[in-house]
Amino acid sequence: MYNADEQFEKLGLSLPLAPAPLGVYKPCLIDGKYLYLSGHGPVQDDKSLITGRIGRELTQEEGKLAARQVGLTMLSTIKQNLGSLNKVKRVIKVLGMVNCTPEFEKHPYIINGCSELFAAVWGEENGVGVRSAVGFGSLPDNIPVEIEAIFELY
Repeated sequence: MYNADEQFEKLGLSLPLAPAPLGVYKPCLIDGKYLYLSGHGPVQDDKSLITGRIGRELTQEEGKLAARQVGLTMLSTIKQNLGSLNKVKRVIKVLGMVNCTPEFEKHPYIINGCSELFAAVWGEENGVGVRSAVGFGSLPDNIPVEIEAIFELY
């Protein structure tokens, strides 16, 4: 069986603490064999958020790194609630929301920061699902990226 926890360790990245909800919602919900993750932001190891609008305060590359940080935050929520990344069979769907200037048009490139991380953790076959990447005029606390996802569990 594929070992996602082992694959993550090989990446040499660290997981931030899983964020506690700041509103009336659950960070994750299991329904049968599916795990639904609420929208996550880019929480850093020191618990602070990456902030700024892509195309104004942040460059395209900084936005992509912020999306990877969102992915790390999502992995942290999975580990906290399931105990292991190995309980995830595959990524089903990712919805990436990009806080950007009106003329910015590279939303998919930004969300690749998260998608590439998931592919590295669960492999190309199971780590890549269907996806939408869209631009927004603002996001909570001026975060550059918010991502939600659905996973299939073993």
